Amino acid sequence: MNFKVFLKNKECTVNIEKGEIISFQKDDKEYIHQKGNNGWRNSDDEMFPVIGPTTKNNFRVHTKNGDAILDQHGLLRELEYSLISSDENSAKFIKKYKKNTLINNSKFPKKSTEEKLSWPFDFTFQKNFTLDNNTLKIEFIINSDEGMPFMLGYHPAFMLSNTGNETLISNGTEITLADVYKAGANAFPVLNTDKIILKNIDRNDLEITTKGFNNFMLWTEVDNMLCIEPITQYTSYTDQKFSEENMSISKSENSFSVTIKVI
Repeated sequence: MNFKVFLKNKECTVNIEKGEIISFQKDDKEYIHQKGNNGWRNSDDEMFPVIGPTTKNNFRVHTKNGDAILDQHGLLRELEYSLISSDENSAKFIKKYKKNTLINNSKFPKKSTEEKLSWPFDFTFQKNFTLDNNTLKIEFIINSDEGMPFMLGYHPAFMLSNTGNETLISNGTEITLADVYKAGANAFPVLNTDKIILKNIDRNDLEITTKGFNNFMLWTEVDNMLCIEPITQYTSYTDQKFSEENMSISKSENSFSVTIKVI
């Protein structure tokens, strides 16, 4: 269903469609990458229960409940959100999955050999939005059986000036778009930190802080857009095999958050 939710206050407005942020504005300046522009077909998304390409694992992830069939970034993005509730300043969405249910893979057949995806655990995935002054908080609540392995990544895309001159600051280090380009499809890692600042050219800077992730990766191929992605694990530049040995383990209920502040 096409759920559209509008959040607003005296400072900012947010437009959410089917659980995806498609606009975040302050003083008539847009901060979210717009669909149809160069760079990426979406404006935000989630990576769950794995992050990164699974081709090196023959699209299999080894778990105590058997092998899962997963494509790049898992299967959550193949499911649709349902709206739980909303008001002027908040909204709650949820996705539900029953273990071993076969899900159509949108990458098949052009980008993948796997027509169906599956995961051997039940879970619910809740995405909550709260707008407070010039700050948007996104909370992720994952409920599952205790002991379920998982990785989680959030994949928002931010609008840039198209000059190529934006920079980022994290842990006292400056990162340029040239650094991000050089990393290519692996994405540029920014590890062991819960905060990053995007130094914008033609609008206010953005401060992005997280709880539960402790890492970011950065990706773009164009000057008009940048994905700043909080992640629980960084899986590129490694030869690791996907299995629960290198994943987080569920505590039944697991909470993560990302706060985007216009500064």
